[in-house]
Amino acid sequence: MSPRARTNQLLYQAELLLAVPPGEDEHAEARRMATEEAALALTELALESLLREVTEHARLERHDWRDLLGAEGAGIAELHRLRELAMRPESWLGWLLQRIEALHASEGVARRRNSSQQGLIAVGSGAALGDELRACLREAKSEIAALRETSEEW
Repeated sequence: MSPRARTNQLLYQAELLLAVPPGEDEHAEARRMATEEAALALTELALESLLREVTEHARLERHDWRDLLGAEGAGIAELHRLRELAMRPESWLGWLLQRIEALHASEGVARRRNSSQQGLIAVGSGAALGDELRACLREAKSEIAALRETSEEW
């Protein structure tokens, strides 16, 4: 499978997970949290696949996002573009990298919904992780199309 096909597959699988309703039994909240974290983990794999895809022409040995998107990463135009996005916390990539870091922390990233506050209007960023991840994936897919276009020029 090509890196492009793998990236597409992983993004699709993450979206499929997010589309599955958690159900209404006593395990629904835990199932929702597990699904959100699983979709985020697949998105991390998709990010690494994307990095492999857009750097194919450079024949890099490693494709870890921490290395390639860090300050010491390769001087490839697509990586520079992604580094700039990663530095902006409000961008899809800035948001994603923060959540991936939290995913790897001992607390995880998915949170239980506070049942005592379900009737209250949320102020600020009270969106569920799954909803935020869906929005992130939509924005990422637009950016991926542009990155692929510039990468294909090589």
